[in-house]
Amino acid sequence: MSTEPAPSPAAPPPATPPDLAALKARQRGAWSSGDYALIGTTLQIVGESLCEALDLRAGERVLDVAGGNGNASLAAARRFADVTSTDYVPALLERGRARAEANRLPIAFQFADAEALPFPDAAFDVVLSTFGVMFTPDQDRAAAEMRRVCRPGGRIGLANWTPAGFIGQLFRLLGGFIPPPPGLRSPALWGTEDRLRELFPRAAIEATPRVFNFRYRDAAHWMEVFRTYYGPVHKAFLALEPEAQGRLERGMLELLKRLDRGGGTGLVVSSDYLEVVIRPPHDS
Repeated sequence: MSTEPAPSPAAPPPATPPDLAALKARQRGAWSSGDYALIGTTLQIVGESLCEALDLRAGERVLDVAGGNGNASLAAARRFADVTSTDYVPALLERGRARAEANRLPIAFQFADAEALPFPDAAFDVVLSTFGVMFTPDQDRAAAEMRRVCRPGGRIGLANWTPAGFIGQLFRLLGGFIPPPPGLRSPALWGTEDRLRELFPRAAIEATPRVFNFRYRDAAHWMEVFRTYYGPVHKAFLALEPEAQGRLERGMLELLKRLDRGGGTGLVVSSDYLEVVIRPPHDS
């Protein structure tokens, strides 16, 4: 018989940790739906800016984690780095490979889970991710993997959406219709310096606020593209009943209208993100 005291009737039940494996499978399904590559190509400028912030050098060994269709990978290869591009969605790797071939850039593409990178310790000079690793369910494990494969004295580069920016607001809106599992940390926390210091302890972190401008013909055009091709939005609409779909669409259009600064000559919505350069401690 246990000698442990019985819990107080007023005490709340212990929180059940989220099933990260099941969530990862669901996320993979979301990012595999639609065709994120059509949206990803519009973000190319972010990869270029990050490579400049990292002061990337020709010949450096670069790993792109959760690289999608290869924006940061292509940017690094244009600077004559030795690039390996990874993702856990094979279709996105194929789209990145096609882009690299069209640009005649020698990039190695490899299927990989950001939470279990299949590379030796200290294998890369630079490890980077643009709007990718921030969506992993197990944030601490993903950050630990990035630290592990980065050599002592190397750099880790990130571009992460912020909680208060447009994409952060979009995901909060989606969460009101399809709530995330209890206990799961928001991906947008990667866009805060406090969380980055937790994920990369004792590292030197330089976080620079940046803005990416979503440019579309109008709000209806943005809605058509994101509802058709952006996995999380595409899957959300599929999961909802027609009445809820209508409310979600109206909420998105209202958000776009509030943030649009195009002045009637095309939709221009600015979305804040953090451009981050991390220098792990030499003994990590």
